[in-house]
Amino acid sequence: MKLQQLRYVWEIANHDLNVSATAESLYTSQPGISKQVRMLEDELGIQIFARSGKRLTHVTAAGEVIVEMSRDILYEVENIRRVAEEYSNERRGSLSIATTHTQARYALPPVIAEFRAEYPEVALHMNQGAPEQIARLAENGEVEFAIATEGMEHFNNLIMMPCYRWTRAVVVPNGHPLSSKASISLQDVAEQPLVTYVFGFTGRSRLDEAFLAAGLKPNIVFTATDTDVIKTYVRMGLGIGIIATMAYDAEWDSDLTAIDASHLFRPSVTYIGCRKGTFMRRFMLDFVSLFASHLTDELVTDALATTNRARREALFADIELPIR
Repeated sequence: MKLQQLRYVWEIANHDLNVSATAESLYTSQPGISKQVRMLEDELGIQIFARSGKRLTHVTAAGEVIVEMSRDILYEVENIRRVAEEYSNERRGSLSIATTHTQARYALPPVIAEFRAEYPEVALHMNQGAPEQIARLAENGEVEFAIATEGMEHFNNLIMMPCYRWTRAVVVPNGHPLSSKASISLQDVAEQPLVTYVFGFTGRSRLDEAFLAAGLKPNIVFTATDTDVIKTYVRMGLGIGIIATMAYDAEWDSDLTAIDASHLFRPSVTYIGCRKGTFMRRFMLDFVSLFASHLTDELVTDALATTNRARREALFADIELPIR
């Protein structure tokens, strides 16, 4: 049994059983991958993938277990590499992050700038997507960190650490009737056509629960995953927008008025998550503390060492999270 064979098994499963796409992603040949997988199956005496002719149709029951074990083995191999790199050159390496558009556009730029100044030889890679996609990338070990507000709590292999709370603002074109009100109500918002986040993105569940609790049905006319897209359609007059307060920039968005909505919707919490068993290199710990200063080396280490989820969450219970 070879690590290369296990990597092929994992990558095939991760590419929806498309051997051609797997070969392309690994810069190797399709026949070579197929041969190695067959050799592994012959050695184990079972089929990992069921076939119809030359086409892979599904992962067998035994194969599902082997795929998951392959992922774990490959992740531990990556941890060994991290250990070696840390002791050979602690200031060089790579760091992959998966996050949403709002975090990438509004929360992370100053953190990235400071991190790059401190670690110029660490290559940064950022993946953007839906919260569930982000969490999956971290759970599979394809990125070191996932940063999101929703979706990560369903992944048991992730260690989630709270970073900050954030509130919402209603954005309207300058001169809109709501802009002259001293304070807006949920009824005021519900009476307007709304432009906001897709369900499952950027704390959207907080909006839905607030309207439901008040017995109101919002008139949502347009949803998007990108805050800048939401503001674009507000500018077009499609409706009023509900966005993260931090996503409003007084200079860039001078044609829009931001109205505080923190009294209408409960704050949401942004988390940074990593896979259980991750070896934290020095620059990884520093990145976490730059993003959330209360996440000290000691606290992160304790969180990674705590296997019980309730006990791990208790580590953060007394921390007063900053609000953005």
